[in-house]
Amino acid sequence: MPRAHNGLVEIEWQSFGDGLPETILLVNGLGSQMTRWPEAFCGKLVAKGYRAIRFDNRDTGLSTWSSEAYTLRDMANDAVAVLDAAGVRQAHIAGVSMGGMIVQRIALDRPDRVLSMTSIMSTTGAADAFKSTPEAAAVLNLPPPDPKADFEAFVANRMANAVTIGSPLHPWTDEENRARAIAEYKRAFNPSGAARQMAAVRADGDRTAALKGLKLPVVVLHGADDPLLMPVGGEATAAAIPGAELRIVPGMGHDLPPGLYDIFVDAITTAASRAPKPAQERANA
Repeated sequence: MPRAHNGLVEIEWQSFGDGLPETILLVNGLGSQMTRWPEAFCGKLVAKGYRAIRFDNRDTGLSTWSSEAYTLRDMANDAVAVLDAAGVRQAHIAGVSMGGMIVQRIALDRPDRVLSMTSIMSTTGAADAFKSTPEAAAVLNLPPPDPKADFEAFVANRMANAVTIGSPLHPWTDEENRARAIAEYKRAFNPSGAARQMAAVRADGDRTAALKGLKLPVVVLHGADDPLLMPVGGEATAAAIPGAELRIVPGMGHDLPPGLYDIFVDAITTAASRAPKPAQERANA
C-alpha cells in the first residue's frame, strides 16, 4: 500500500474509488487500525459516488510507531499528508471517537483543505463533555493480557471489551468479534501507542471556543447508548459548531457494526452534499 510522509513519520493509507470527483477521508479512533473502516463500508461510499481513503494513525497499524510524545495537531497533519500523497486538494472528513477530535483539529487548523465534516461518537475536549461508564472506562484504562503469555486470554479480553462498548441493537456475533481480534493482532499490535495517543487527546484541551468559529457543513453522529463517550460529547460538539446537525441514534454504542453502515454513510454523505462543489478536486490535476 502507499505511504504518506509527515517529517519522519510514515502513514499507511488505502484508497477506494480512485477517479471519483470528491474524496471522503476516514479517520479512526484510539489505538484502532484503518481496518475498522471495513472495505465493505468504504464500498458503500464509493457506490454513492465518493472516493474513500482510510489510513492508520501514527502509532497504530502499519504506520510509524513512535517512542516520543506528539500532539493531536501532529496527528491532524498526518491526515493532511495523506491527502497530499493522494493528490487531493480538498476533502470531506469524517472521524470516529479520537478520529472525530482529529477531524475537528483539521477543520480548525486547515480549513482550506476541508469541504465538510462528520464528527462521530466524539467530543469537544471539554472535561464535562467526556463521560464514560466505569465499565467502559476500564476498556481504555486496563491493559490487555499479554498475548504472548496467554493468547486465548488476550482474545477473550478483546471480545469482552467489544461487547462492553458495542451497539446493543446491532451486536457482533462472538465469531465475528473473535475473528476481528485475531486479524487485528496479526496485522499489528502496539498497545503502548494508545497511551501516547490518549496523551495527545488530553493535551489538546477544550476546543469548544475554537469550534464556534467553524464555517462548513457539519453532521454530528452519536449513539444514544454509547458508554465510552456518552451522548453529552456529541451534544456539546453540535452545540459548539454553528449550523451543525446532531443525530442521536438509539441502540448505537461506540462501534461500527454492519447494521449501522447505512446510518454512518448517510450522515457522512449528507454533510458532503451540503458543501459547495470544489473548483479543483486534486492538487495535481
